[in-house]
Amino acid sequence: MTLSKLFTEHPASVNESYFEHMEMSGTFAFWLIIAGFCALVHAIFPFLLVKTGSGIIGRLHDRMVTNRVQKSGRHGQLATEEASRLQEALESASL
Repeated sequence: MTLSKLFTEHPASVNESYFEHMEMSGTFAFWLIIAGFCALVHAIFPFLLVKTGSGIIGRLHDRMVTNRVQKSGRHGQLATEEASRLQEALESASL
């Protein structure tokens, strides 16, 4: 596998360039850190930020799974199956 392919194969599988994927992943990382901080504050002070962390996670889920266009083929099928499993897990979890 070439070095170039290592950096472009996964982004291409979700219809993104390397830099589009970097921006998307960086944005997700930022919001996950914020959600984690909100969950930590909520753990200490259960009357604060009651739905903030789970709301951020729900919006990220919609952005990543529900609204992302997957490439067709086996990888797209696997991503769709994974999206279904994630959706079921999210619906059954209570944060």
